[in-house]
Amino acid sequence: MKGPSVEVPSRRGLSCYGLLGLPLAFVALPLYIFLPNHYAREFGMPLATLGAVLLAARLFDAVIDPLLGRLNDRLFGRSPGAVLAVGAVSALVLALGLAGLFFPAVTGPGPLIAWASVFLLITYTAYSQLSIAHQSWGARLGGDELQRGRIVAWREGYGVFGVVLASLLPALPGLPGLPGLPGLPAMLSVFAVTLVLGWLAWTRAPAPSRRADPDRGATAASLWRPWGSAAFRRLLAVFMLNGIASAVPATLVLFFIQDRLQSPPAQEPLFLGAYFLCAALSIPLWLRAVARWGLARTWLAGMLLAIAVFAGVAGLGEGDTAAFLLVCALSGAALGSDLSLPSALLAGVIAHQGDGGRFEGAYFGWWSFATKLNLALAAGLALPLLGALGYSPGTRSPEALQTLGLAYAVLPCALKLMAAAALYFLVIRSPDSGRTLIPKATP
Repeated sequence: MKGPSVEVPSRRGLSCYGLLGLPLAFVALPLYIFLPNHYAREFGMPLATLGAVLLAARLFDAVIDPLLGRLNDRLFGRSPGAVLAVGAVSALVLALGLAGLFFPAVTGPGPLIAWASVFLLITYTAYSQLSIAHQSWGARLGGDELQRGRIVAWREGYGVFGVVLASLLPALPGLPGLPGLPGLPAMLSVFAVTLVLGWLAWTRAPAPSRRADPDRGATAASLWRPWGSAAFRRLLAVFMLNGIASAVPATLVLFFIQDRLQSPPAQEPLFLGAYFLCAALSIPLWLRAVARWGLARTWLAGMLLAIAVFAGVAGLGEGDTAAFLLVCALSGAALGSDLSLPSALLAGVIAHQGDGGRFEGAYFGWWSFATKLNLALAAGLALPLLGALGYSPGTRSPEALQTLGLAYAVLPCALKLMAAAALYFLVIRSPDSGRTLIPKATP
């Protein structure tokens, strides 16, 4: 199915739009991967407490995302300039919140928990507002399947390079930092610079066409409008299953590297860098597959590749760094499909429902809600469960390390398999798939 007739953005225009994806992805690594490990090891926060704090903050973050989506629809109704102005404020708050998280001004268990909770809420809210606005902007540019895939690919391609940059910076020699996290001041400085550059480039990106601002009643109803679409509900179910399958290993990866593989700290950036670099390099290949198979079938191929690659990780142990590096590279290639295809499928659902140019914020608000709920469940359930089963950071108990391996590798594969089955039966084989999600793009 072709989208509405729109001018195809140039490479320069797509680059200007996508560049903000670099700092948004850059900040995700310290915020979602480094932070839990850092608070557990450096501040001695118990896993159960840490999991509860992260669960509460991420649930709050998830709940407000649909409201932020509604806010963005109203901002788009005013003008693209209004979106950019609120985006600038969000970017400033995000930078300040991240600095506060890693450089707390308090000590002691109680004050530290309160500080982390408040700054997590501030940082998550600013991050969500900026991300939803940026994704909605891209969806409003319209186009057919291949065009939507290209728009998302430019954004996510920049995003993956942002994550690679964030993962490799701590490995550079001579950078000052916190204990266990060298290079943190440099990371925050690079983030601030790329955030400013990304926002400036965004102001020069192709602007979506403005439509009449819906009346107040229609805007209030738009918060729940996406749930009236069966195609959206099915796609969101797949997205959530796949997302929790990715969120669990993302939460546990540093624990696995440090305790199960017992790798030296200098190797950690190499694993993360290989994973995200291969994801970035694989995106053009996934787009070629989209032209042949369509978005949904290509995404299914990516899921099956991820399962095949990750299935053997539970058998790795001390010293198996070469094998794990290969797994990181191949599973990173599979990640490229997760990054570039689901949002493009969602843009197709929006276009099919006739909501293009009006309610993208509502759709991406719920989409972001699902992402945050996955992250909340991964941290809020996996960390306390590991603690209850006898695992703690730094342990060398064979039983505890086996539990860590099962949680890190086997559980995500089972969830990913469920997501693949849901994608096939709920989306690819659904009665209206030929009219919404599956058709091949017209070259």
